[in-house]
Amino acid sequence: MSNYLRLGVNIDHVATLRNARGGAHPDPVSAALLAQQAGADGITIHLREDRRHIKDADALAVNEAIDIPLNFEMAATQEMVNFAKSLQPHACCIVPEKREEVTTEGGLAVAGHEAKLSALLAPLKEAGIRLSLFIEASEHEIRAAKEVGADIVEFHTGRYCDAEAQEERAHELARITKAAALAHELGIEVHAGHGLTYDTVGAIAAIPEMKELNIGHFLMGAALFTGLGEAISTMRHYMDAARSQAGS
Repeated sequence: MSNYLRLGVNIDHVATLRNARGGAHPDPVSAALLAQQAGADGITIHLREDRRHIKDADALAVNEAIDIPLNFEMAATQEMVNFAKSLQPHACCIVPEKREEVTTEGGLAVAGHEAKLSALLAPLKEAGIRLSLFIEASEHEIRAAKEVGADIVEFHTGRYCDAEAQEERAHELARITKAAALAHELGIEVHAGHGLTYDTVGAIAAIPEMKELNIGHFLMGAALFTGLGEAISTMRHYMDAARSQAGS
């Protein structure tokens, strides 16, 4: 099992800032290229149904510009499947989406919807796109993801990051750790993301089955004070330190 942990950088909120005023700046493509230069292993973007940040043209331009994998987050809709087939990203991460939410509030409900999701998402796999499902770290969702044909599961780490009590955080970490072991046992690649910061990333990074972390909002916020390159470098430092300590 490789000890290297990949870092995917979500640049959605560069587009959020641009859209607040309109115009062309700041440019998501420039952010993607800077993240790549700073050591990101991949770029993540989420094309929401309401296009509140990333637009169709952004997705196409970013995919064309970068030399590292594009992780394309999308809702499980026919519109998004059609767009993804034309975009041809490295991977599509299927996420739950509600118009009224500020950010993704939890994992995708896969269990109980296996047949519908399998039929809808099969064209992505047929097009050679890796299929990732953004789910809660639970056994029934992992086994459902396996049935759908997921190559990857990305665990929602929001509850772990938001936990105020140490006991609650330890419980969430144990849940994610156990789920990562099961997914790996079933042959599914394990990723995680949502709410991770310099303070919370270490314990998640130390999980041996973890292959990739996708981090966006915190890095964009940190970049306002240090620059994006420094923010990514610092996150990389914390990830590598945790990984090294776990492997020693």
